[in-house]
Amino acid sequence: MQFYSSLMLYLSSINLFMHNLFDDFKHKGLRKKLVEELALKGITDKAILDAIGKIPRHWFMDAAFLKFAYDDKAFPIAAGQTISQPYTVAFQTELLQVKKGDKILEIGTGSGYQTCVLLELGAKAFTIERQKQLYDKTKAFLPSIGYNPRFFYGDGYKGLPAFAPFDKIIVTAGAPYLPEDLIAQLKPGGIIVIPLGENEQIMTTFTKQHDGTLLKKEHGMFRFVPLLKDKQQ
Repeated sequence: MQFYSSLMLYLSSINLFMHNLFDDFKHKGLRKKLVEELALKGITDKAILDAIGKIPRHWFMDAAFLKFAYDDKAFPIAAGQTISQPYTVAFQTELLQVKKGDKILEIGTGSGYQTCVLLELGAKAFTIERQKQLYDKTKAFLPSIGYNPRFFYGDGYKGLPAFAPFDKIIVTAGAPYLPEDLIAQLKPGGIIVIPLGENEQIMTTFTKQHDGTLLKKEHGMFRFVPLLKDKQQ
């Protein structure tokens, strides 16, 4: 019975996604306007703007929110999580200083939208999600639209030690502190981008020096769902 219920949830999720998989001139025009808005808000990296201009954000959203897909706002997705505001996605990615071929660990796969931005920039993305419902849905969906990161179901606080070290690490949920395991999995010279705080977060970067110390910089206030520990069924 449990297997049957899981299978029905999986099939209904794929069916919902497939009904949203159209991308016409209207959507492309809305993405162009969104890119122009992000540029006015201070995003300067052309590769990031091009990625956001290419990826159909409405494919990642529930049908009830499709008409708002290109508003610069966060929206709910499954399992009580959100798809981040496009500005936040662009801002975090810009702080990450992605270079083609970078091996990047993403904590919090969510809808997979941020993952796709990393892949568009030429990164090798390793993405971990603790919510089983989201993990299953996104793992099935992204390859169907041509994106193939390495997917993992697990505890983001622990990272992926078997695949370390990483050039960059991005955390897409609000953490009360910087996990030691993530520091250990970052290469010297690498960057972690993480929102730190409880109810509101300060976007923070840590650059790992060659002696193992961290150079910390803060980049303003944001609001994220909390980064939780352990896997959840």
